[in-house]
Amino acid sequence: MRRVLLLVSILSLTACSSLGVKPWERDLLAKPEMQLVENPMEMGFEDHTYFSKEGSSGGGSFAGGGCGCN
Repeated sequence: MRRVLLLVSILSLTACSSLGVKPWERDLLAKPEMQLVENPMEMGFEDHTYFSKEGSSGGGSFAGGGCGCN
């Protein structure tokens, strides 16, 4: 019974792995109007300006920032 339970749990964990999206599966998500940022270069400049004024870097999507506070 333990072996069956172990086998089922291992198989269920491997079934959740992501294999990635193939180019032909992207379809509507690959269109420019579906992008999160309209102009990535402009967003990069805005981020650079913000972090230059802020005096920190990093922490864009994580807790805390470059200042050492959490």
